[in-house]
Amino acid sequence: MSIFDFLSGQFIDVIHWTDNTRDTMVWRFERQGHEIKYGAKLTVREGQAAVFVHEGQLADVFTPGLYMLETNNMPIMTSLQHWDHGFKSPFKSEIYFVNTTRFSNLKWGTKNPIMLRDPEFGPTRLRAFGTYTVRVADPAVFLREIVGTDGEFTMDEISYQIRNIIVQEFSRALAASGIPALDMAANTADLGKLVATAIDPTLKKYGLSLPELYIENISLPPAVEKALDARTSRGIAGNLDEHLKWKAAEAMATENSAAGQAMGMGMGAALGMQMANPQTGPWGPVAAPPAPPPPPPVEHVWHIAEGGQVTGPFSKAAMGRKVTDGTLTRASMVWTQGQDGWKPAEDVTELANLFTVMPPPPPGA
Repeated sequence: MSIFDFLSGQFIDVIHWTDNTRDTMVWRFERQGHEIKYGAKLTVREGQAAVFVHEGQLADVFTPGLYMLETNNMPIMTSLQHWDHGFKSPFKSEIYFVNTTRFSNLKWGTKNPIMLRDPEFGPTRLRAFGTYTVRVADPAVFLREIVGTDGEFTMDEISYQIRNIIVQEFSRALAASGIPALDMAANTADLGKLVATAIDPTLKKYGLSLPELYIENISLPPAVEKALDARTSRGIAGNLDEHLKWKAAEAMATENSAAGQAMGMGMGAALGMQMANPQTGPWGPVAAPPAPPPPPPVEHVWHIAEGGQVTGPFSKAAMGRKVTDGTLTRASMVWTQGQDGWKPAEDVTELANLFTVMPPPPPGA
């Protein structure tokens, strides 16, 4: 060591750390031979802690503030050094600055699907991902358990381990929660708190805490999502048999309307020709052939609104069966094509008689 290095080590008496990397958790104050001048000024800023390691032993921990490194504010170091109050020579110690702010927007996710028993789908697999926030809660424990003698420790060096802990506890909490897969989105906040609480004891052993854990998405396997989409489509269409009947009736109505218009035009043309050139027989004019009967009326199909959900369409026969089994009442709101808004069933003439028809007494009664 040159004389210049020795003198600079003796006269430099300001110890501090400013960090602009945003991912450094621990930084060791470098000094030639780790020699610290007695009475030096130690500046610990907000969001930092300074840990002294003397001869391999963890000594004092300084929280934010300005300190004069003397015997009156370094009790543990004083006992390790066996200092007298008048002793003011330099001492050799390692000083580690620990970043105690929150490291945010850290990612986690399940590499492999989580197997669980869903009450609706049965055995299924789920994937999940999200973000979390971590901070150093106990600098001394963190330095002893994780950092060791590393002169510069970054978040990347421990993030993988934390992710593994999160995924393990998340898998356990998800499997034990009993929440159906379709209700997961409404319970992500509670699941996040549950997982964070389960992880906290493990992280305390490392001197860390997990202030926030967010679950951004919980997804089903592609095959299950495809089946769920098909099931949703069937639910929107309602009863498949009734849906097909309704579509057929709608198509028939369109065809009958077009046929009626064409027939009316043909009859009008024929009548005009007969009037212009009436046919006569032996006893006078021949009577015109009778007009064909009108097309049969189209049977209405009905939709039922209950609890904010719409079911149907149902034929009148199906509505009669619903009256019989009690699922359709006079107050039930119904609608059919051409009707002006929803109406109670008893206010619809075509349905009102369903509530007044009572079956005769059974034979032998």
